[in-house]
Amino acid sequence: MNYTNIRWADIEAAHARIAPYIHRTPVLTSRSINALASCSLFFKCENFQKIGAFKIRGALNAALSLRPEDAQRGLATHSSGNHAQAVAYAARQLGVKAYIVMPENSPIVKVNAVRGYGAEVTFCAPNQAAREATLREIVARTGAAFIHPYDDDRVIGGQATCAKEFLEDVPDLEALVAPVGGGGLLSGTCLSAHYMAAGVLTYAGEPEGAADAVLSLHSGRIEKAPYVNTIADGLLTTLSERTLHILAQHVQAILTVSDAEILAALQLVFERMKIVIEPSCAVPLAAVLKHPELFVGKRVGIILTGGNVDLSRLAKWFAR
Repeated sequence: MNYTNIRWADIEAAHARIAPYIHRTPVLTSRSINALASCSLFFKCENFQKIGAFKIRGALNAALSLRPEDAQRGLATHSSGNHAQAVAYAARQLGVKAYIVMPENSPIVKVNAVRGYGAEVTFCAPNQAAREATLREIVARTGAAFIHPYDDDRVIGGQATCAKEFLEDVPDLEALVAPVGGGGLLSGTCLSAHYMAAGVLTYAGEPEGAADAVLSLHSGRIEKAPYVNTIADGLLTTLSERTLHILAQHVQAILTVSDAEILAALQLVFERMKIVIEPSCAVPLAAVLKHPELFVGKRVGIILTGGNVDLSRLAKWFAR
């Protein structure tokens, strides 16, 4: 079965479509982190993106691809935070209603941001089945267009524009590393690398406390994580058949890291780069630091996916 048919022309069209609404985010470096990693690291700072995360790329591409009559009924999704903000922001740009289903344990900073964009928030139990059931009820009631967080070619095509910019701005990269949750960003990253620079190896970082993607890649079918317990709250979703199909063809490896390793990478970015990132986007750096043998001496691009940190949780994390 062909789960996706995203062409290079689709990624180029997505970039042209969303460019008026997004930032072309900067790429930063740190000599001190390079020395620790024994390689040259380049950080694509999507924490400086609109809504504070890369998710705006996919949500906007999907929303702007809708027929006007479909968009007028509003946009709907389920998300623990950043995709929720992205869909709410996209709806505001289109002048339509947004209906967002969020787990009841979502970080308050993300809930407040979603509401700040004018969206209607409905809470549900913190599991995938509850998210999907609540979302189905809302779509049936409102007729709103569902924009899936990652299982959608339009969303993946939008996320692919991040790596497209990265490879244009730093054309001699040898590897790209992104975090993996549902696999939308990683799929888009793989596809842009495939089309633009086939020699660039794509890796993913995944929390040990939400390690489904690494199992799925090994077995060739969708697997669930043995347990779910991680500070990387943006990476709790499982792959879809669509994203697994793309990753199986293009990703080099998925590297798992512990929460202690994520926190160490998070602290390193805070202290050495003086920028705010959330735990989920410290995962790729943690993976590079854990596996220096894969990256030593190479030019490595890391996507810093977002900066929407619940500051009230910082003391708890670093008190561990």
